[in-house]
Amino acid sequence: MVGIVVVSHSPALAREVAALTRVLAPVPAPIAPAGGAADGSAGADIDRVRDAVRSVDQGDGVVLLADLGSSVLTARLLVEELGDPSVVLADAPLVEGAVAASVMAGAGAPLAEVLAAAEGARAGKL
Repeated sequence: MVGIVVVSHSPALAREVAALTRVLAPVPAPIAPAGGAADGSAGADIDRVRDAVRSVDQGDGVVLLADLGSSVLTARLLVEELGDPSVVLADAPLVEGAVAASVMAGAGAPLAEVLAAAEGARAGKL
């Protein structure tokens, strides 16, 4: 099953988005929050994101969703650092993208379809 990582400046927001996906997805996908700086304050920490990726990676890929600014940059840096095409950053709204990705991942969809679902959630915001 494809894993999902929620990257946010806020530890609480990352946890709550992950919790919401567990409630809304018929079959919960492996999802991990990666919020805040190393000291727990607001910010983005590449080690937290890396640990979250490892925790949800079941061999089918991992989709990262990030809120804004340095969270996006941190997620991009990790994707580049890993150099693994099975770890991708979605260009998607955080909440809607996470829910859509979780539903598809829980249904057993492959990485490309999970990513497309997350990014397709953007259309509902336009």
